[in-house]
Amino acid sequence: MAGGQKSGWRLWWVKRRWYERNRRLRRRWRINRHMASAGAFIRFPVEGEVLEALDEGRLVIGNDTLLEPGCWLTLAPQARIEIGQGCFLNRNVMLAAVDRIEIGDHVMFANGCFVGDAAHRFDDPEKPITWQGFTSKGPVRIGSNCWFGANCVVTSGVAIGDRCVIGANSVVTQDLPPRVIAAGNPA
Repeated sequence: MAGGQKSGWRLWWVKRRWYERNRRLRRRWRINRHMASAGAFIRFPVEGEVLEALDEGRLVIGNDTLLEPGCWLTLAPQARIEIGQGCFLNRNVMLAAVDRIEIGDHVMFANGCFVGDAAHRFDDPEKPITWQGFTSKGPVRIGSNCWFGANCVVTSGVAIGDRCVIGANSVVTQDLPPRVIAAGNPA
């Protein structure tokens, strides 16, 4: 085996162990223990720094909340995600926090929604985008009793009031007052 092939396999193994870590039985047991103590439920597979954030108290999940398979919760080392009571995150919902994401009670996310409090920087033409880090307009705050249709995106710095409905495939780029139905790009 040539040197390049050997290092390629080593990289593959390291990446595989990192990305597949939540599939390990002991980690799943520990995640389930956290969820049971919160009165919440998670269906595997779940991706991201879930166990680390639960252990450190940076991920708070309310009673009667359900996370369906394929949910991805990724948190920077200082970030925090708070999900209220009775929430439902359907398949392939992603929450990505560099600072903070707050979700009220009884919020529903349909399949494929993305909520992020930051975006990739791309202002340095000399560096690849993947090396430039992130930029944020601030935390994301979602009120209680909101419903997000399939494949919605909520961008950084947005505050969404209580009882809002966001139509499928919408991109929320600005604050929404309570009791609003919003759809489109931008919503």
